Amino acid sequence: MLRFILTFMKKLWGGRFKERTESSVESFTESVSFDARLWKQDIEGSIAHVKMLGRQKIISSKDCNLIIKGLKEISCEIQNGKFRFHESLEDVHMNIEHALIRKIGPAGGKVHTARSRNDQVSLDIRLYLRDEIKAVIKLIQRIQKILVSLAEKNIDIIMPGYTHLQRAQPVLLAHHLLAYYEMLGRDRERLGDCLVRVNVMPLGAAALAGSTLPIDRKYVARLLKFPAVSENSIDTVSDRDFVIEFISASALIMTHLSRFSEELIIWNSEEFRFVDLPDAYTTGSSIMPQKKNPDLLELTRGKTGRVYGSLMSLLTVMKGLPLAYNRDMQEDKEPLFDTVDTLRSCLTVLSAMLPKIRFNKTEMFKATEAGFLTATDIAEYLVEKGLPFRDAHRITGEIVKYCIDKGKTLEQLTLVELKKYSKLISKEIVGRISVADSVSRRTSYGGTSKKVVLQRIRKIKSKK
Repeated sequence: MLRFILTFMKKLWGGRFKERTESSVESFTESVSFDARLWKQDIEGSIAHVKMLGRQKIISSKDCNLIIKGLKEISCEIQNGKFRFHESLEDVHMNIEHALIRKIGPAGGKVHTARSRNDQVSLDIRLYLRDEIKAVIKLIQRIQKILVSLAEKNIDIIMPGYTHLQRAQPVLLAHHLLAYYEMLGRDRERLGDCLVRVNVMPLGAAALAGSTLPIDRKYVARLLKFPAVSENSIDTVSDRDFVIEFISASALIMTHLSRFSEELIIWNSEEFRFVDLPDAYTTGSSIMPQKKNPDLLELTRGKTGRVYGSLMSLLTVMKGLPLAYNRDMQEDKEPLFDTVDTLRSCLTVLSAMLPKIRFNKTEMFKATEAGFLTATDIAEYLVEKGLPFRDAHRITGEIVKYCIDKGKTLEQLTLVELKKYSKLISKEIVGRISVADSVSRRTSYGGTSKKVVLQRIRKIKSKK
């Protein structure tokens, strides 16, 4: 028994090597420092694999039961912090297998029958990622729910809509908030679609060519609740598309969170004063006592770059690899884990902060009074009177120029002044120039009127 363990300690793959691995090489090639987080998935996959080996009579039921018992004991040790991972054993897989052999003896060496680390690591990542995707989807749903609640609560707040960061047309704050609801909805759809390709069982592909032993891959898939089994063993062990796809979807989520954070940062400034951020989610200055900084939002904006970097890192790793497995692919885990951690932390803190934001109704509406935000309404009024839009656009531009010259707003113009620019203008135009009327009249599907926005809110809530 002791001789067997000492032989195993040399290296699992060390039979054809004469020299011991240099310690610097062990440090350079190890991955257990970051892939140890896959221990639960590794044990879950091994138990399913061993059950299949026993069912197929590839190993005895005695060994099968012994291995499963040992793996469950190791699982408890890891959970209780009593398990020590060793760098010399390279990765989470070898650490657990080594511990198993030390625990139950030579029978533990049968756990790796008919599989390779190549398909084993693919399985672990897929098991890990499908759980993380489901967790991220729940976090997104939480933020979406908060956005709907904020929209409903603040349904009567009117603010400037912007293009080019210039005041453009008046909109409801609720409509603006629901724009982010729609973005996050697409993010959820992308993650759900990605989950379909993650949820494919790879075990049994072995190193790259499958196995000569009578394994039953579909049985393992059933045990691990995979709806599909991979079709090509070479593709199975060389595929990281599903990881890239997840990080790509995550990059888009971070794009949306970053855009929202940027707007809240701007709105929180003294120049805008549209929002007041809760003290508990801001920080102060080390030198300026008056400061209240939106650090949480700034960090969310900054951390977006980490996820972009992870995506580019993995794309670069995979771009020139010949089939099948190459050790380069070990570099997939750190970008993946960092993406998961970054994304979840940003979603978590934002979902905690958003319900506590206060919107300044007075300042938001005040900002709509300058910038001629209802100019398009005048142009559309003239279109209704039969004028070609380009002529209506020119006439309205001339009216705006007149206002600028006279220091007036559109609402301050008299009917006499307006009629100078077109005989088609009558007193009914007064109902088109006010900000409130402009918003309420935008009843086209997907528009910003209160009626349409409330319809959208009701539709969203009816889906739950």
